Amino acid sequence: MTITLAFDIYGTLIDTHGVKLSLAAMVGEKADAFSNLWREKQLEYSFRRGLMQNYQDFAVCTRDALEYCCKQLDEDLSPEQKQQLLQEYRTLPAFPDVEPCLQQLKARDYRMFAFSNGAANAVTGLLQHAGIEKYFDGVVSVDEIKSFKPNPEVYNHFLKRTGVNSANAWLVSSNPFDVIGAISAGMSAAWVQRSPKAVFDPWGIEPTITVSSLTQLDAGISDYTN
Repeated sequence: MTITLAFDIYGTLIDTHGVKLSLAAMVGEKADAFSNLWREKQLEYSFRRGLMQNYQDFAVCTRDALEYCCKQLDEDLSPEQKQQLLQEYRTLPAFPDVEPCLQQLKARDYRMFAFSNGAANAVTGLLQHAGIEKYFDGVVSVDEIKSFKPNPEVYNHFLKRTGVNSANAWLVSSNPFDVIGAISAGMSAAWVQRSPKAVFDPWGIEPTITVSSLTQLDAGISDYTN
């Protein structure tokens, strides 16, 4: 059967550190630390909200994480600066290897879906801004069931929404927690290890395949399935 690919968006296709130039203008040498902490707290807040069953969409997690960073790093950003950063988060850039990968996979007739913690309208906006929406068969958002990855129900929701058996479904993600979540739900998963310094969680659950660039994805899946 045709393989269905579930592409994580934030951090996998879209560069969540695409706000660094604006951060550098606002906080100077703290820009790298600010960007990294913002991403870490954004994910932490989604995990906590999922566990507490106190759902607010991903944009709220992003906004609250920004407020945390300002306090933690002692940066008194103005309301206008905060709004600028949040607006830029809606138009983050894609990584350079994304479109070549999607072109290759589309030519091979994979079914491809955007599968994200973000709300569907936010994800669609990112894909449109990056010029890659045309490659996808649809968007599946956790917002539809009011939870977050790596809740098993999120992956089951993806399978139901796309009408695919877990044996024919692959997650593609740079986030180890996401890969582990998908494999735990019965899917296969490709970990995108963009940096050799990136460490996969030592839980005894390994990625089905590991690639350093999305352009290696087609060959990696083909080698595994053939």
